[in-house]
Amino acid sequence: MKLRRDPDQYYRSPLLAGEAWLEHAFGTAAAEAGDNCLALRQVHSARVITAGEWSPEVEADGLVTNRPGERIAVKSADCVPILFADPVKRVVGAVHAGWRGTVAGVAEAGVEALAGRFGSRPEDLLVAMGPSIGPCCYEVGEEVSVLFRALFPEWDRLAHPGRIDLREANRRILMRGGVPERRIASAAPCTFCGGSEFFSWRRDRQTGQRMFAVIGVRE
Repeated sequence: MKLRRDPDQYYRSPLLAGEAWLEHAFGTAAAEAGDNCLALRQVHSARVITAGEWSPEVEADGLVTNRPGERIAVKSADCVPILFADPVKRVVGAVHAGWRGTVAGVAEAGVEALAGRFGSRPEDLLVAMGPSIGPCCYEVGEEVSVLFRALFPEWDRLAHPGRIDLREANRRILMRGGVPERRIASAAPCTFCGGSEFFSWRRDRQTGQRMFAVIGVRE
């Protein structure tokens, strides 16, 4: 299920767009996050907090909330932005998954945070991933690829696969955490080869350039 680009410079997931109780968007380089948006000091961890625990100084890589009118966000420029929604409990989450966060299990930590703090069941969740570096462009060294072997058992006969599919890795982690495959949307553009539409740290080596992925419960 591919993302859809709207005229307002945001991408939206058809999986989430049918849920009238929430709003969401995956930003491009030209899109602004907007006002009243809680964003994290991201540190490539597996820590997920509630919006009630948020402050500008808190370091984490995921947020969850059930407060109507509150918008939460993660920032990325090659890492995978992942948005969660529970249509039953009407709660949402957002996590940032680079290779370190992926290996640490930040996506599964998002599932666990929604379950532990709001009673969400993994099988009820809808999960959409946004633009991020694709396997077409994400080359890594053996010291990184070896950390992904448990997620990709089909690599057993490869000495060093060379490229990592972060979205597929996170899809498998989410399924391991109990989210049904049909409720995960992972098809998204590659930020590296997508040109100026997207920020890409690996392509441009520019610090401070980030795109916002935003989700919230409507008032």
